[in-house]
Formats: sequence, structure tokens, C-alpha cells
Amino acid sequence: MQNIKNRIVKHKKASILILILLAGLIYLIFKFTHPTVVTSSYILSQVQKGTIVSTVTGTGQVSALDQMDITPKVSGTITSTMVSPGDYVGAGQTLFTIDSTAAQKKVRDAELDLQTTLATTQYQNQNNSSQAQNDATAVANAYTNLLNSTFDVTPMDNFTSGYTKPTITGNYILNKEGIITLKTYSAMSGVILSIQGLVNDTTTVNALNTIPLGKSGLFITFPSSLVAGMNWTISIPNTNASNYRANKISYDQALSTQAANQITDPSTQLNIEAKRNALDDAKQALLDYSVKAPFSGIVATVPVKTGDQVSTSTALSTIITKQLIAIIPFNEVDIAKIKVGQKVTATFDAIEGLEMTGHVLSIDQIGTVTSGIVNYNVKIVFDTSDSRIKPGMSTNASIATAVAQDVITVPTSAIKSSNGNYYVQVAPKGQTATTGNTGVLLAEPPQEVQVTEGISDDLNTEILSGLSTDDVIVTKTITNTTKTSAAAPSIFGSVGGARGGGGAIRALGR
Repeated sequence: MQNIKNRIVKHKKASILILILLAGLIYLIFKFTHPTVVTSSYILSQVQKGTIVSTVTGTGQVSALDQMDITPKVSGTITSTMVSPGDYVGAGQTLFTIDSTAAQKKVRDAELDLQTTLATTQYQNQNNSSQAQNDATAVANAYTNLLNSTFDVTPMDNFTSGYTKPTITGNYILNKEGIITLKTYSAMSGVILSIQGLVNDTTTVNALNTIPLGKSGLFITFPSSLVAGMNWTISIPNTNASNYRANKISYDQALSTQAANQITDPSTQLNIEAKRNALDDAKQALLDYSVKAPFSGIVATVPVKTGDQVSTSTALSTIITKQLIAIIPFNEVDIAKIKVGQKVTATFDAIEGLEMTGHVLSIDQIGTVTSGIVNYNVKIVFDTSDSRIKPGMSTNASIATAVAQDVITVPTSAIKSSNGNYYVQVAPKGQTATTGNTGVLLAEPPQEVQVTEGISDDLNTEILSGLSTDDVIVTKTITNTTKTSAAAPSIFGSVGGARGGGGAIRALGR
């Protein structure tokens, strides 16, 4: 033993190297004879049936369904401004009037020219005076019918449009065209009705009473909701009436018949027809001096006032519809899933907590390329309105592109893929679902079952085949790593026995 110690001391470096190699060899032997043990526990879930709603989402802006800048067809001086920003207007309602003095003169001149031409040809019909009288009566009756096309009142502001409209009855007898304006206001005696335009009158009115409109032959009956501050107009004739077109055709035919019976000379007949066309053109041109609303909506702006000079390029007002929409761009992948009529849920960055429902109104057929990405605009119309929502606001829309009800669903995270196939790990029969985040050990490993996917939402996926509600699946695998408990032998204890094992090391230190 003393010789061994002397040799170790004499060859110290070599001895240390031998010891290191021996320790490494012992460690490797221990590692292979006492391997690491890896166990797995599983969080399990029972397969269930439910509803899957597949959606696509996008961000866009709120806009009016229709918006238009109102410009006049003629140039001139504004003689009346009949609306203010925020007013509700009906389709066809007069918004502005422009000085029409010259246009009215052209109508009068054309009427006089036509009547003069007709008068100079009456001698040709002296032998048919009875027919002429009949024709004149037919023309008069047809014109009366035209003026009496079904009457209606048009509200002039938002306040008035919120109440039931009054009813107009009677036969109009003034034999001239124009507008009757009706306004109610409060007085000591009650509610007063002011009548202006074709007739001018003022009278006290009560709900459900029938009141004459001056000497026009017309009567008005107010509903029970009669209050002060209401404003309406009555257009004569009512070009929006359902029977107006038929009455206009009858009147034109009566005029044509009268002219044909009065004239025997073809050249004279052509001359009269030309005069009549000139009168029609003058009347049509006169209409251009009244600027009307093209559709019902809200007056957004009125940048002009009475007395201003305007041209055909001047924007007199901007009208928007009360119905708001959202315009949302979607990429070419999502757009293929979207269809007109699909349900939509929208939120708004500017209005916390507000959620609106709606549906897809239309889809652009031509995309727009931005930074190499093709987007298609989708118009979404809301089911209800909210005064807090304004055009230009940002909105986030979620479109339900597919719905599957009462179908087998599993968490999307439970589905795995291999070689293009999808599978789910199914626990052995008899295993129950776990609770919480603590897994369970399985007596045998879970089985990989191939499945066919359907639609999916943010968390779950529809399973078309491969699973049933009797199955319990793995939703999460927890891997645990442990080693065997036996201790590795000491290289130092093997030299010189258990007690003297450290002697060799001490000898190296001397």
C-alpha cells in the first residue's frame, strides 16, 4: 500500500487524470443503469354538443346610406330659404326658391302666343260649335281633375314629421296651380291656423274639426295630436299622387282632341303643336326655380341664405338619409365567406358599451388594391338607430358567416395534425372528465382518433365525424420528469475502503 501511495505522489498529474476518467466512467454507468423516468398526466373533457358561429371581423367607418349635395339647375338670387340644419325633409319638398321673374314671363308669353294662335283658327270650326263647346268642357274638366289629384300634406320640419298628418278633403275650385302653406301657433283663443299661398286666411282650429282652407274649396281635418308649431305644405297639383299621371294624360289628350277638332289645316295644326310644346318647355323651366329634396332625409348643412347669388355649381345644402351604414373592407380570403343578408354585430370606439346589430347590405364586385392586398368594401346596415352614432365614426364589425347548431364540438386546442390529417386523443373507456388544472394518470395511453373538421369560432371547432358524445378527450397533456431514487457510488469511497476513502485525496495534498 505504501508503494502505491509513493507512486501516486510521484506521478501526481497522471494520477489525477486517471481519477477523473474513472469518475466519468462511473457516472456513465450510473446514468444508464438508473435512467430518467418521464410520466404524463392529462386534463380530460367530455365531448359535448353545442352551437358554433363562425365569424369574420373587420374595421371601417360609419356613413350615411345616401348623401347628396343639393345644387340648383339655374343661376340667380335666392328668394326664400325654407330649411335649416337638422331639419327633416320629405322627398319632393321645396327647400329653396330662386328668383323666377323672367321664367314666369316666358310662361305668360307662351300661353298668350298659344291662345292667340288658337283664336285665329277658330273660324275654321264655326260649323262645329257644339263640338268645340264639348271639347272646351272636356279640357276644363280634365284640368280640374288634374288639380284635384289626391291631396296630401308634406311636413316642413322634424317636429311636424313626428305627428300624424291632417287630412285634406273637398274639391279645389281656384283653377290655378301653386302651393298652400299651413302653420299652427298658440294664441289666447287656442290654436291658430295660418293659411298662405294660393289662399290666405287665419282661423282658430280644434282637433277632429273640419276647417275650410279659405275659398279654395278644400277642407282640413286635424288629428287628435293637434299642437302649435306644426308646419305643412300642400302642392297643387300633387305630382306625387298615385293618380296624378293618369290625370295628366287625360288632360293632355283633351287638349290634343280640342286642337285636332279646331284645326283642319295641317300646317296650322303643326304650328299650334309647336306653341303648346313651347308652353310646356316654359312651364318645365319654371319648375327649376324651386329646388326640391331628391329624397327624404336630414339637412346636414345650409351654407347659403336668402339674397345670395348662386350658380349651377353652388352647393345649397347637403342632405343625408336617417339610415346609417358601415363600410368595412375585407381581404379576398374573408370576402369569399360573406353573403348579402348575413347577420352583423358592431361596436364603436367612440361609444363605450354600445353594440348594434345589422346585416350585410351589399358587397363590392371590384376590389381595391392597397400595398399589394386586395380589399372589397362591404356595406352593413344597422337594424336600429342611435343618435350618438355619427357619420365618420370608426366601427368594428363581426359578420356571422356560418352557423352550426346542435353539433359535436371540441376545443380547437385539442385537435392535432399529422401528415395532413387531423386527430384527437381519446381517453380509455370509463374515464371521466377532470376539473381544474390538475391532470390525471391513465392506465393506458390515450388513443389517436382521426376526425373531420367543420366550422370553428374563436375557441371551439365542429367535428363532423370521428367522435361521439360518449367520448372523453385530452385537452391538455402535462409532462412530469423524475429520476430513480438510488444514489450513485462514490469514486472516492472506493479507494481504501469506506472509512479511508479520503486518505488518497489527503495524500495528494501533501
